[in-house]
Amino acid sequence: MKAFVVDRYGRKSGIRAGNMPVPEPREDDVLIQIHAAGVNPLDSKIRDGEFKLILPYRLPLILGNDLAGVVVRVGSRVRQFKPGDEVYARPHKDRIGTFAEFIAVKEDGVALKPKALTMEEAASIPLVGLTAWQALIEKGQLKKGQKVLIHAGSGGVGTFAIQLAKHVGATVTTTASAGNAELVKRLGADIVIDYKKDDFAVILKDYDVVLDTQGGNTLEKSLRVLKPGGKLIGIAGPPDPDFAKEMGASWFLKTAMRFLSYRIRKAAKRHGVSYSFVFMRADGRQLSQIATLIDAAAIRPVIDRVFPFESTKEASAYVETGRAKGKVVIKIR
Repeated sequence: MKAFVVDRYGRKSGIRAGNMPVPEPREDDVLIQIHAAGVNPLDSKIRDGEFKLILPYRLPLILGNDLAGVVVRVGSRVRQFKPGDEVYARPHKDRIGTFAEFIAVKEDGVALKPKALTMEEAASIPLVGLTAWQALIEKGQLKKGQKVLIHAGSGGVGTFAIQLAKHVGATVTTTASAGNAELVKRLGADIVIDYKKDDFAVILKDYDVVLDTQGGNTLEKSLRVLKPGGKLIGIAGPPDPDFAKEMGASWFLKTAMRFLSYRIRKAAKRHGVSYSFVFMRADGRQLSQIATLIDAAAIRPVIDRVFPFESTKEASAYVETGRAKGKVVIKIR
């Protein structure tokens, strides 16, 4: 099968088009013919080796972290799916590879595709949808009437998170450029801060939850807008001890993560708030709940561009510019 592959870690090495064997499904796997795949900043970070301590992949590695397609075969223990089902998925983190014509995904990471969406639209959802869900609903426990700040509202995670938070009944504030203000307002943002002109940390206060997609200085400044007992949730790091525990990390990794997040956790404690890191996990049950929301028109996909499969390198380069509004997708079939 055709696929886009990483041979060596590092930006210079890049990805190449190549032929790889069609994966053989295990007994609890679903073999999917991929019709479309989402392109995410995570793909470049994996290619560059940023996660090689956490995710020790064997090279050569097929990149790609979310997909929509059709089931062609199922393992002997699979009960939920059958050949011909239209599905969407985020493969488990140790078995990625959606920039390809086929993939075998564990049954519990797969869900039936939202009926209202095309394959390209459905492929744009799993990674950002699960990230927003696990950050806001699971960790943040966001409720009706609460105030949430979502950084970078026009990005892939941001465009989904705004709609999800609005659906919950929260008051939604986001940071975006002036050029993207209309887009994020249409998605449900109540307050838009122009990050080029205004300092969100000076303007905002008494927030219940902040979803940070940026890391660094933005993460630290976000502590100042939270009320006592508020929650700062980061998806750009640094990883914290709870995450190390969740992933069953070695003693060395647990120690490293405790050290990496020490400063932000200490600062959060000083402010009377909490910091937690989310590295989104595959979850077919949550994808089914998201599909219900999409089919009820509570959330819609936001797609910037669709690239043909042979232009996967160009699609990745475009995502790396950081200028995409919503998601970038490659059409495989």
